[in-house]
This record gives sequence, C-alpha cells and structure tokens, in this order.
Amino acid sequence: MARKYEAGEKLTGIVTGIQPYGAFVSLDENTQGLVHISEITYGFVKDVNEFLSIGEEVEVKVLEVNEEAEKISLSIRALQEKPETDHRNERLRESLQERIKEQDAEGFNSLKEKLQDWIEQSGQ
Repeated sequence: MARKYEAGEKLTGIVTGIQPYGAFVSLDENTQGLVHISEITYGFVKDVNEFLSIGEEVEVKVLEVNEEAEKISLSIRALQEKPETDHRNERLRESLQERIKEQDAEGFNSLKEKLQDWIEQSGQ
C-alpha cells in the first residue's frame, strides 16, 4: 500500500475490474480495494455490471483495512441515503409467531362464542 488507509475514510477511486462477487476499485497507483456486491447499493444486486463499469469514477467509504493481507474492503452503499421502507411489507416482517398468536386469539374467541350453542345442540 502506497499510503495508510483507515476505516471510515471517504475516497474517490476508479473501477478497475468487475467480478460476479464485486468490483475492484483503484485508490492510488499501487492500491486497490474491493467493493463486495452487497456493498454496491441498497436492495438486491444480481449483476455488478448493471451498476458499475470499468473506468468509472466512484465515491467509496473504507470499511476495513487488513494490512497483513493487504486487502481493503470498500462500500459505495455506505455513502448512499438509505431508502424509506415500504410500509406495505411491514406485515411480512412481523414474526411468524406474532401472526400465529394473533390468529389463535381470533380463532379461540369464535370457538368460545359458539361452544355454548354446540353444547345445547348436542344435548337434543
């Protein structure tokens, strides 16, 4: 590494290579880091090529520096504003157990209401 990089730094680099797992970004003449596919943007990234191209200048944030292995983990996503959550999906995020408890409560109440009628009907 030509210079010492530190986690949290914001830098400008050039995309030098694209792989299925991410993109390599040159930070200086002798140093490059990797932007993992999960750190390109919020949401699902199927193909890195849909978001980045070789030679493109990108803003990145240093996530981690491993000097012994001479590896630098970078993120583009860390510099982006997090999108608002889609409120339509909040129900999907509820835990399965919470949904079961909710349905059980409704189901037992209707059984409780009908139980007396069933007892009377069975006695006839």
